[in-house]
Amino acid sequence: MSQPSNRAADTRRHWMDVLERYHEDRSEPLNANYWSEKDNWSRDEIRAVQDAKIAAVTPFLYENSAFYHRRFEMLGLVPTDIKTVDDLIAKWPVVDKSEMMEDAIANSPYGTYTACGEAEWADRGWMLFSSSGSTGVPRVFRYTHFDRKYWEQANARALYSGGARKGDTAFVTVGFGPHVFAWGVQYTLAKMGYPVIPGGGMDSKARVGIIQRFNPTILVCTPSYALFLGRVMQEMGADPAKSSITKIIAGGEPFTGVSGTLERLQDLWGATALEFYGCTEAAPHCGGYSCPEYQKGEENFTHLMEDIQVWETVDPDTLDPVAENERGLTVCTNLNSESSPQLRFLVGDYTRLNTEPCACGRNHVRAMGCMTGRADDLINLRGIKFFPVQIEEAVRAIPGAGDEFQIRLTTNEGELDVMTVLVEHENVDVADSVVNEIRSRCEIRCTVEVLAPDTLPKAEMKAKRVFDERGSS
Repeated sequence: MSQPSNRAADTRRHWMDVLERYHEDRSEPLNANYWSEKDNWSRDEIRAVQDAKIAAVTPFLYENSAFYHRRFEMLGLVPTDIKTVDDLIAKWPVVDKSEMMEDAIANSPYGTYTACGEAEWADRGWMLFSSSGSTGVPRVFRYTHFDRKYWEQANARALYSGGARKGDTAFVTVGFGPHVFAWGVQYTLAKMGYPVIPGGGMDSKARVGIIQRFNPTILVCTPSYALFLGRVMQEMGADPAKSSITKIIAGGEPFTGVSGTLERLQDLWGATALEFYGCTEAAPHCGGYSCPEYQKGEENFTHLMEDIQVWETVDPDTLDPVAENERGLTVCTNLNSESSPQLRFLVGDYTRLNTEPCACGRNHVRAMGCMTGRADDLINLRGIKFFPVQIEEAVRAIPGAGDEFQIRLTTNEGELDVMTVLVEHENVDVADSVVNEIRSRCEIRCTVEVLAPDTLPKAEMKAKRVFDERGSS
């Protein structure tokens, strides 16, 4: 009598076979404009691949992730109930961070929301990454070397779309902790055959020295650190706009859709700043990226890779899907991983999706206006809701304002919640101007404190700018 099949192993094997079917193992681009043939697939081709992957990933997750198995049973569903994108959106409620946090607490240290168990980790483990933990318990994600090659191709498509070419040298100026963005870029540049200068473990003056001595053409870092590094270069008597840097690959913080920040960054360096957008949970490699056309229209936009991820927008209150070109929160289904495919994860950035063909030749959906504030970052002050990026835009509107700012939320002696915004400027008299700029954007009264330039701390990774101390004694 034949032995019963191991459904966990069988569904894993089938899922990995489907991934391999659509994988291109490229070390060189397809042509002068595209890294992959997938970059200019039609909408029908994109949808067909999405459906094929969804039909394979649902049984895989059911059998290999206790988190997803429990969720299927809670919803009264079996994997064959979800075979297409339409099935997924209609039948599977979004997964948010709180569900993952609860799972991580109950099943420490790794949780059960991924499909990389001890056997996979011991056999082909590659690297462990962690969410920032800025909105709760950090979620840990283990990835295999099977995943790594998929990351390399997705990231290569993004970097090539942004203009990275043979002859470029990248200077990666991060500390290389468990932060997804920089590691993905590092491994991808190696796959593309591009030279890299590692910039970890040195201070900013040393990094300026590296740029001046070795002339890299690509700077890889967060937007806030790129601003800081440029100021350090100016203090050292050099002009960043006259340096060798021609492209800035930036991730970790919103900037391409933040009025004033993108312009400030590009003017400082005399370079093109390019989006490298994602999230640890569902888009650990690049999900959103820039193309040559992204700054040429009435508003900037970010392309999203749809053959490897399904992107949606939902209403922030009901979490129901919103129509194309309506503003909503981003939701991502990751279809590009052995270790951590995710179904309808609420990334939570506000944007508007548009499927019209782009002048660059790509038909992949665009996030219009880019990403302009994560729902987790929403501030509610005395019933008025606004995002830190709105304060950032107000600060950027003041000529001469420093690159850094802070938002301090406290409760005064009268038990009223109040906001103080700290800005850097040589002229203390600009406080009223900042107050007026904030009121015009947020309709909120606040206090502005003007500090001397270079007073506020600078961050190499994500800048911490909101300090909520309301109700603390």
